Amino acid sequence: MKVVGIIPSRYASTRFPGKPLAMIKGKTMIRRVVEQAWKSKLDAVVVATDDMRIADEVLSFGGQYVLTNPNHQSGTDRCCEALDMLDEQFDAVVNIQGDEPFIDPRQINLLVDLISQKETQLASLAKRIDEEDDLFSPNAVKVVMDHEGKALYFSRSPIPFMRNLAQNQWLEKGAFYQHIGIYAYKAAVLRQIAKMQPSKLELAESLEQLRWLENGLSIRMAVTDAINVSIDIPSDLLKAEHLAKTQTLKEK
Repeated sequence: MKVVGIIPSRYASTRFPGKPLAMIKGKTMIRRVVEQAWKSKLDAVVVATDDMRIADEVLSFGGQYVLTNPNHQSGTDRCCEALDMLDEQFDAVVNIQGDEPFIDPRQINLLVDLISQKETQLASLAKRIDEEDDLFSPNAVKVVMDHEGKALYFSRSPIPFMRNLAQNQWLEKGAFYQHIGIYAYKAAVLRQIAKMQPSKLELAESLEQLRWLENGLSIRMAVTDAINVSIDIPSDLLKAEHLAKTQTLKEK
């Protein structure tokens, strides 16, 4: 099975315009994302962008890009267009966040392994929650899974609800998982979900993966212990600089 990693990368971010070109210890953020993806078992890595400034940067370090429509509502839609623009045929796609310059290649490999299984339609990742702030934060999306590792539901609320227990006991008594927003899709499934209309649960929680569940698709989950760091606003670059320095020391 041939799997391509597609990195959606927009220039006009509301909170951080030009974010993909932000410098982190001598390298642009998009370059760091691509280089991490190159370390995985993907057959190819492609940046899907709407801006020639990003495209030129990708070319400068030997990467591959496609120019996509600037009006996509989600990274999933951008990935679908990018897939259809490629000269080479791929059986599956991993959608890699363009604002995670330190993504662990092992996470990508987990998704490649899952999506390569015949019965898997979609795949994603989760991490065990060990901080109470994450459990109750609406910004940390939670997921519950069945015994086979398929997602049952995603929510911004803590799930499951621990009845008859004080909230400060929930982490001690239960197992909670935070969803990590990286996805893999069979190529045919990606084209299918790009045509789906927004669903009631999706609109309620503002989570596009609920649209897929509501339409009867299954999402296989793998549990990882790697910590993802996303760059959302300019002040996050200080944190990124520190991580880049730490990573460089480890590689030496």
